[in-house]
Amino acid sequence: MIVSTIFDEFTEFVAALRPEEVVAFRPSARASARFEWLVHQEKIRSLTVEERGELENFEVLEHIMRRAKAIARLRLAG
Repeated sequence: MIVSTIFDEFTEFVAALRPEEVVAFRPSARASARFEWLVHQEKIRSLTVEERGELENFEVLEHIMRRAKAIARLRLAG
């Protein structure tokens, strides 16, 4: 699937920047709060189309960063 290839390429790009910085990356307090709010809202009501899209974007980026951090840790160990 071409989408997974694009995600893989981007993950590799991020992981290759500076492994120490990739591993240390944390989203801002504002972004974290927004993500937590969306997750909470999803539990108590239906999200709007815009909110659903925003939550899905957060989830995709979280997945990419987890993979990039795993690759960066391997590079640091290696």
